[in-house]
Amino acid sequence: MGNPKFARPKTRTPTHPWKQARIDEEHALKEKYGLKKVGGMKEIWREKSSLRRHRNQAMKLIGRVDTSEGHFAREKADMVDSLHRRGLLPEGAGIDDVLQINVEHMLSRRLQSVVFYKGLAPTMRSSRNLIVHGHISIGDQRMTVPGYHVLKEEEEEIQYSTNSPFADSEHQFRRDMEELRLTRVSDEDDVEPVRVVDSEFVDRSRLTPRPRP
Repeated sequence: MGNPKFARPKTRTPTHPWKQARIDEEHALKEKYGLKKVGGMKEIWREKSSLRRHRNQAMKLIGRVDTSEGHFAREKADMVDSLHRRGLLPEGAGIDDVLQINVEHMLSRRLQSVVFYKGLAPTMRSSRNLIVHGHISIGDQRMTVPGYHVLKEEEEEIQYSTNSPFADSEHQFRRDMEELRLTRVSDEDDVEPVRVVDSEFVDRSRLTPRPRP
């Protein structure tokens, strides 16, 4: 059973530490989602462990013959509803759809990813910096955990913190973000990409204009 004061770790590490295909895949995910340069693999392993628990629970429910009624029917409905509220399943999905969830779906529901998708940061890494430095809040709650999993009902409440200088729409960072947004939606062949203002929250290597053909 173990000591109740010391919870068992919920994150499972890879069974074989030196598989090149897995290492290459995880490095690509680390770069794509702006995870920590040192220790980013652990964030991926944490999401994989959580995904493994969801799949194991789904397979147990799928394998039972009496899930159409009683306790198991409620457990199946509760699981699908919970994953829908987390943004991992679309509306009307079934228990079989849980097996289609992959690690990228899990990573895309992190606060760091959602902040970037909402256009509050120019890159994934700058999104992480904004959160860690307390510039992002959900409603009135300031958030400092990039790995927090955002519920669907919380997406519209994500904003700059009220005490953050970026809450001012006239701040140079906000103005450059809007200019960058307009540039991204325009035709790249006709519009020169825009460099965002020099800031500690900007990954300048990704925003350098590419040479025109």
